[in-house]
Amino acid sequence: MKAIVCNEYAPVDQLSLETVADPVPAEGDVLVDVICAGINFPDLLIVQGKYQVQPPLPFTPGNEVAGVVAAVGEGVTAVQVGDEVIAYVPSGAFAEKLLVKATSVFKKGKSMSFEQAAGLVLTYGTSYYALKQRANLQPGETVLVLGAAGGVGIATIQLAKAMGATVIAAASTEEKLDFACAAGADLRINYSNEDLKKRTKELTKGKGADVIYDPVGGDYAEQAFRAIAWDGRYLVIGFASGPIPKMPLNLALLKGASLVGVFWGAWAARYPK
Repeated sequence: MKAIVCNEYAPVDQLSLETVADPVPAEGDVLVDVICAGINFPDLLIVQGKYQVQPPLPFTPGNEVAGVVAAVGEGVTAVQVGDEVIAYVPSGAFAEKLLVKATSVFKKGKSMSFEQAAGLVLTYGTSYYALKQRANLQPGETVLVLGAAGGVGIATIQLAKAMGATVIAAASTEEKLDFACAAGADLRINYSNEDLKKRTKELTKGKGADVIYDPVGGDYAEQAFRAIAWDGRYLVIGFASGPIPKMPLNLALLKGASLVGVFWGAWAARYPK
C-alpha cells in the first residue's frame, strides 16, 4: 500500500509518499480501508517534533480516518467486514490502509459523509470531553471560545450551544467571527482591535465567562483568564499561537477559578471503554 511517511522531524513539505507493507490484523485489531483522513493542527506539530507525544521515527502521521472495514482480528465482534467506520489512532492515518484497535473504531452514521466523519473525532472528541467532563458545563453558563473559527473552536461553539450555554466567539478577524457566528456563536470579540478582558466583562455584564476554551495560548491567555467568572474553569487546549503562556497563579486564587488541562487523546487511551 501507499503511505505518507515522516523519516525525520521537519516541515510537511519534506514528507514522502512511499510504498510500505500492508498491515495484518492481530487479535483485537481492525483493518480499515481508508476513504478519508482528517488533517488537524497537531499533525503539523507532530511531523516537526513539536508535539507533546511523538511516535518513533519513521512513522506515518494522521490521527483520524473514515473508511470501510477490510478485515478483523480474532475476538473482534463490534464491527465486521464491510462496515463503514470512523477510527482514531496516535498515528498512521495518512495511508491507504489503517490498522487500529477495536476499542478505537466506531460505526459511521449513515447520514454522515466520509468527509464529515474523518473530521469528527479529534475536534468534537476534544471539545465534548472538555465541556462535559473537564468543565462540567451547565445550561445558562457562558463560554468564551478563543480561536473560535478553528476546528475545535467551531466544534465547541456547536456543542456548547447544544448544552444550553451562551457562547462568545473570540477571533482575530471579522471574517473568522462571521464564520463562528454562522456556526452558532451568540456574541463576538475581535481581539486584534478590542481589549479581550474588558469586552468579555462588558458582554457578561461584569460577571466574566464561566468557561474559557483556549486552544490559542500566547498573549491572549492571561487576558482571557483575567475575565473569568467566580468559580470559572479555564480549559487549556493547546498553543496554536506558538508561545506557551506563564499564568500568574494568584488569578486562580482571586477568582476561585480552575486551570484545567484537556488532553482527550491521552484520556481516551487510558479509558477506552
